[in-house]
Amino acid sequence: MPDRTAAGPADPAALIREAVSVHTRKIFDSCRDKDCVDDLRVFPTLSSQSYIDSALSLRPRSAELLYIDVSVEPISFNRGYYTVDCTHFYRVTGETFPGGDTLQGLAIFEKRVMLFGSEGSSKCFSSEDTLPRPGGDELPIAVVNSVDPIALHMKLVDADAPLPPEQEPRQIPDFIAAAFPEALVLNNSGRRWYATIGQFSIIRLERPTQLLVPIYDYGLPEKECPGNAEGDPCELFSRIPFPVEEFFPPDSVDDTEAYRDLV
Repeated sequence: MPDRTAAGPADPAALIREAVSVHTRKIFDSCRDKDCVDDLRVFPTLSSQSYIDSALSLRPRSAELLYIDVSVEPISFNRGYYTVDCTHFYRVTGETFPGGDTLQGLAIFEKRVMLFGSEGSSKCFSSEDTLPRPGGDELPIAVVNSVDPIALHMKLVDADAPLPPEQEPRQIPDFIAAAFPEALVLNNSGRRWYATIGQFSIIRLERPTQLLVPIYDYGLPEKECPGNAEGDPCELFSRIPFPVEEFFPPDSVDDTEAYRDLV
């Protein structure tokens, strides 16, 4: 069997077997973010609020990204460009000083970016859909890749301190509230908890399209699955070549070619 080309950077001397048309999503624009979000309000759980009201200060432990709600809207004055609104939901964990009591709460961070997403008016239907539904016909698809943020700093603010309008309590989705062991405190009756976090993310706009790509060979794994090789039957089996053509359809079939006879 000839040498196979593995996935990765191609050898300039490698021969391309054929060019094939594939249906995939093309990235039209993307950006990377390194956000340091200062004084992000944290809505604590009921038990955490009682610890906050009696604590002198807070120490950061961790922050976990629970979900990002992503929406796309066209920009009327800039053809082919779109705004991508990302609402991040975090589970923030800290501890009180003194006492070392563990705190948990919900933080919400909203970000908007503008990216080029081209234009498209086609409608896509698939036999895999149970009901006909258009997909990727006008708006591009926004994809956000993020990692869990870094909890950098935490602080407490007295209940009588003025509250910025954008930090007013809001409606929390049910599945986000269910991620906490108890109810969240969404009012301003007690001391407030603020956190500073660092967030890394990549945002991109994609559209379904057809691309012509070069093919070097089928992506057959080079590593064999480990197993028990004791006994004559397994020793015999180990000498049988891997039936490549059984897993991949041949480019052409010759009636006289016994391509299944591999032993």
